[in-house]
Amino acid sequence: MRNHPAVVLVAVLLSTLSLPVSLTGASVALPDIGRDLDADLAGVQWVVNAYNATFASFMLATGALADLLGRRRVFATGVAIFAGSGLLASVAANIVLLDVLRALAGIGAAAAATSASALLAHAFPGRARARVFSIFGTTIGVGLAFGPSIAGVLISAFGWRAVFAAPALAAVVVLALTPLLPESRQPHAGRIDWPGTVTFTAALLLLIFGFVQGPELGWSAPVIVAAFVAAVALLVAFVRVERRRPDPMFDLALLASPRFLGICLAAATIVAVLVPLLVYLPSYLTTVVGMSPGAAGATLILLTAPTLVLPLLSGAMTRLVPAPAVIVASVAVVAVGAAWATVLAPGSGTAALAGPLLTIGVGVGLSIGLLDALAIGSVAAHRAATGAGMINTARLASETVAIAVVGAVLASTTAGRLADPGFTGGLRTVLWAMAGVALVAAAATAVLVRRARVPAEPAASAYPGGS
Repeated sequence: MRNHPAVVLVAVLLSTLSLPVSLTGASVALPDIGRDLDADLAGVQWVVNAYNATFASFMLATGALADLLGRRRVFATGVAIFAGSGLLASVAANIVLLDVLRALAGIGAAAAATSASALLAHAFPGRARARVFSIFGTTIGVGLAFGPSIAGVLISAFGWRAVFAAPALAAVVVLALTPLLPESRQPHAGRIDWPGTVTFTAALLLLIFGFVQGPELGWSAPVIVAAFVAAVALLVAFVRVERRRPDPMFDLALLASPRFLGICLAAATIVAVLVPLLVYLPSYLTTVVGMSPGAAGATLILLTAPTLVLPLLSGAMTRLVPAPAVIVASVAVVAVGAAWATVLAPGSGTAALAGPLLTIGVGVGLSIGLLDALAIGSVAAHRAATGAGMINTARLASETVAIAVVGAVLASTTAGRLADPGFTGGLRTVLWAMAGVALVAAAATAVLVRRARVPAEPAASAYPGGS
């Protein structure tokens, strides 16, 4: 049973479902958390930002650890941390403790997510990998699509604490399956890149701290200026450390490949539009439009529903259209949807938002799974977890910074209240900026993938026609 791929698939998909639900569920619960724990805007923002920041920061480290120590071992450890911190978060009595536990949950999520991709790649070689990653993408879509509505139902029935308890209980089930999973690791184990891990993690956390606390403390406050300066200095140190190490956790040589760089750019751009909307639209719909948490969650299904079907279709599309062309188109579609979404207003109902939200969802759905398969397929098999860590780090770092930047803009336009006057204008400004960035990214991605050479490894194209 230990070597049965079906067990790997079930465990990975259940854990993969829990991670986005934990994010989107928390976003719907933010207004209730703030009221119940008497927390200010910055404290409430850390419920999401702490989880995402550590998720992104530890993706590289846990990917390297999985290659060196074993994918199953790191996967089990990550799931255990995620489950334990989620259960504790469901009984947290103050915002500081809740934020700390969310940061811990992000570390566990990073270990589980990176190892999950590598476990799938190892258990399903060849053409089977394309089908499995299509299912993998659909599962992410399910978590994104139904996370807000599930959270709305849980909040209505049990209160906001249930949005942390439910994913944690699912993780407990996954943990029971981990002894049945096969183990795999890098054949020639090297040393863990602690200098790289510390510099990258500290840089990202300081950057997020600056954006989250800046509106409250003032952008010219010494602590905010120091945080941004230190973040830049640590990123420079990180690059130097990685260039000098013989076995870096972040292979900068891969970023010299136009193909891989284009994949990372597309992944980062798409989530930088999607995830901030998942975080802040529920608050807008409940506080400005006047929807209930359940209705707000149901409306967000329009944004995420296409991710249920399109990952399966995108795998089939690459038989007719080159995979890079699908990726470029997906980024462009997201840009169009973001520009269209500027029609939102205090009187906007679900019907008025349906068109733009569905358009963004189509762009996201076309890319989910396909990006992961292309990224993992572009690295050597024994570096699968590290390659997965790189693409996911680009994705998570981008969405984490985007959430913090959007939060800073909205905190400034609403004087820290996330309500009108100011909320509508702030969101429209953010959406126009997202549209512009996505259009530029689509053009840049098109240029990068056009210049790229097809990798020589047999696993370079996990999707048929994806060369």
